[in-house]
Amino acid sequence: MDFANKEQVEKLLKQCIKGDSKSQRILYERFYGKMLSVCYRYAVDYDEAKEITQEGFIKVFNKLDKYNGSGSLEGWIRRIIVNNAIDYLRRKKKVIFDNDEETILGNIYDEEYDLIDSKLANKMKAELLLELIQKLSPAYKMVFSLYVLEDYSHKKIAEKLGISEGTSKSNLAKAKMKLKKLFDEHKYKLDE
Repeated sequence: MDFANKEQVEKLLKQCIKGDSKSQRILYERFYGKMLSVCYRYAVDYDEAKEITQEGFIKVFNKLDKYNGSGSLEGWIRRIIVNNAIDYLRRKKKVIFDNDEETILGNIYDEEYDLIDSKLANKMKAELLLELIQKLSPAYKMVFSLYVLEDYSHKKIAEKLGISEGTSKSNLAKAKMKLKKLFDEHKYKLDE
């Protein structure tokens, strides 16, 4: 299936909405890998990521009739998957946010605290970055992923997670510091 061909995609989506399992499988297989990778950023482990992804695709198929064609289909699916990951972790009560804002907030935008920037992230292999992100606490991982990888604002993160913007900023700064430490440890091991 050519996902660049708008007519073919529209036809596939109509078939999916009608419940055609073959069409649903095509759509699922096309986006499963990317969405699993998205969920892995939020999950504790690979099995949990698969569970979140499966649950997310159920929501995708249930809401497919609401996709209006504006924006990319992949972006629309990704938004549902990310929201599902957040809901999943909230339901499982796996995320406890660190409200200790005073230690970091005054300096959060100083260069000194922008320890994992895009230049450093670009140098790291994607697999290593994902491995290091997995070592963050669930709260740090979620805020880091939403802010850095999904490009959410602190205001949007705060609304989604039911926390203050300050807590979001604090958790991001601490996640970056932890990633920097993990990266330095990894680099040190390679240098030995």
